[in-house]
Amino acid sequence: MSATACRTKMPRIVLALLASMVTMTLPAGEPSPQARLVVGIMVDGLDNDYLELLQSRFGQGGFNRLAREGLVLLNADYGTPVDATAATAMIFTGASPAVSGIGGAEVYDREAHRATGVFHDPTTIGNFTNGTYSPAALRVSTLADELRVAAGGVNLVYSIAPEAADAIIMAGHSGNAAIWLDRRTANWASSTFYRDMPTTVSTRNRLRPLSMRLDTMSWYPAIEPKNYPNLPDHLKHYPFRYVFPRANAARLDMFVQSPLMSAEVTDVAVDMMDKLAMGSHDGTDMLNLSYSLQAFDYSKNSDTRVELMDSYIRLDRQLDRLFKAVDKRVGAGNSIIFLAATPPRTRSRRDDEQWRIPYGEFSTRKALSLLNMYLMALHGNGEYVAGYHRGEFYLNHKLLKERELDPADVRDEAAAFLLRMTGVESAYTIDEIARGHAGANAEALRRNTDLHHSGDVRITVLPGFDLIDDYNNAPDPQRIPTAQRAVGTTAPVFIMAPSMEARRIDTPVDARRVAPTVARLLRIRSPNAAGAPAFRD
Repeated sequence: MSATACRTKMPRIVLALLASMVTMTLPAGEPSPQARLVVGIMVDGLDNDYLELLQSRFGQGGFNRLAREGLVLLNADYGTPVDATAATAMIFTGASPAVSGIGGAEVYDREAHRATGVFHDPTTIGNFTNGTYSPAALRVSTLADELRVAAGGVNLVYSIAPEAADAIIMAGHSGNAAIWLDRRTANWASSTFYRDMPTTVSTRNRLRPLSMRLDTMSWYPAIEPKNYPNLPDHLKHYPFRYVFPRANAARLDMFVQSPLMSAEVTDVAVDMMDKLAMGSHDGTDMLNLSYSLQAFDYSKNSDTRVELMDSYIRLDRQLDRLFKAVDKRVGAGNSIIFLAATPPRTRSRRDDEQWRIPYGEFSTRKALSLLNMYLMALHGNGEYVAGYHRGEFYLNHKLLKERELDPADVRDEAAAFLLRMTGVESAYTIDEIARGHAGANAEALRRNTDLHHSGDVRITVLPGFDLIDDYNNAPDPQRIPTAQRAVGTTAPVFIMAPSMEARRIDTPVDARRVAPTVARLLRIRSPNAAGAPAFRD
């Protein structure tokens, strides 16, 4: 062999040796970098107790497959009660609301005296919607962003959700498109912030619009009522049936809360996987979906156990269908699937009066009026309270400045007054929350509070009380009475990957660890605010 040939082959030999050394030094159990498709799933309100109760009614390819083949975190801890939007942000960014900027689906505008969507952005234009949204409020990167960066943008990243906020979080800043259901037109919609509106979605809106199909759809039990477990006899003999006629103004909201919405999300997802050939591009493609298992607000009675169990059974069937489509698309062992639940809501429908369970009402309009009168008695006439939103009272900082009043002192006065109101369990100022001095769960509350959008005083209402937000909403004679409930802040998470050992972890774990764990499996960087450690085999 000539000296020239030796010089030509030497770099190849060295590169091969270096590659083999890198492979040999990988920790045991490290994942293959060849995953073709990752599917992220958020399920709002999924309760592990119901998964265990209905396990024998599920098939083998949905929830039971996740439990059988995946890492199961039975108690992923979100810290404090959060809504689906904040929880989704925590899962996909690995960061708390104080860092990500996403503390909920809405933020309150002190000047306009009203709430607006956290992702509302008038600089954009909607696709198949008049709504204008972008991820500008999301201050950190997401799993979707990091995956796009790692692949140089040649891969595909999409999200599909009933709600715009959830879809935007899951698509991140860099995704091809976030797709959600517009509540006015029933179209699948997106934003011009994203560069792509898949033809398959546009075609669906034109040829198979949901608005034209709702009249023909109905929701009834998926199995014989007698086969639902742990039901009293009276619920077994009167099966439910819900329809969505054009004459019902609330029919779209009803549909979205029903498990039929889960089938629509899955239909769009499977269609997109097929038509866009997801999993066949350079780099790993990503498809993120959102489902809901929250209680059905339009039930004919206060006991919604049958509807709820039916929703679980129907979602299990959709997951089975989705997982089979993924396997068919990329082959078994070439995908990573994770499913994260968000905790149930802190309110539920009020029980019938015949059960004589203690009940009370807390009116936000009355509370705001009384608080303002109290502050006027202390500091003179004026509108000292600028508004209320999601348990928080907002003071009029402009007036406080004009009166040369210390906002911290007025906050203390307001909190002390609110705490004495009937139905109020706790009242903390934003100063106490920021310093971590807000009760037993103070540190978690601090992490989950976005100081840029928070109010001046945050209250919680006693269990059993109906928190009526009549300050922001006109009286509604059709409103269904609700009651606050003390709920947990944990929910299950499943991660299914070829290299991930199937096991269950019962102890509570920080929900912020999900993002770095998925990033590790994908061999990409964790989102830039994800500081919690990943799980390892």
